[in-house]
Amino acid sequence: MSDDPTPSTSTDAAAAHGVVVLPDADATRAFGRALAGVLRAGDLVILTGDLGAGKTTLTQGIGAGLGVRGQVASPTFIVAREHPPLGDGPALVHVDAYRLGSLDEVDALDLDSSLDDSVTVVEWGSGLVEALAGDRLEIVLERPRGGVDPRSDDAPEAGERRVTVRGVGPRWSGLDVAALTR
Repeated sequence: MSDDPTPSTSTDAAAAHGVVVLPDADATRAFGRALAGVLRAGDLVILTGDLGAGKTTLTQGIGAGLGVRGQVASPTFIVAREHPPLGDGPALVHVDAYRLGSLDEVDALDLDSSLDDSVTVVEWGSGLVEALAGDRLEIVLERPRGGVDPRSDDAPEAGERRVTVRGVGPRWSGLDVAALTR
């Protein structure tokens, strides 16, 4: 037992989030489908990661798991796209904040008007949309580059993804991220 009163960062980090390693895009979509099983209307999910890390791939899985209409594709140029539910579940609002440069531009999207009725997923939203919800999931996707076969680094379906999930607020206390991969 240590006499140091400072809490262990590794213990604190483990309590605050979970990390999973997914072997490819199919596993990333499957993780998204499983994540959709714990999402409900009013949930905000913020995705962070480099280009090609798997943000849209994860969102495709969420859309499939929610059972929404339409192909989930990156809304880079239209910024936001709503996918209505095919059944009784919530809609998916998929936002790409990459081209947004200010909080005023985020406000102009009027995301808070649909937040209560939808699951809102915002790619590149870190530092811009946290104020929309006190309870939210912050997900960072990393896709290592420079593997043995450099051609596979650029193939969208290939390559491992490291996914770090951090739940913010009481809504997400007790979320078992590892269980979503079983």
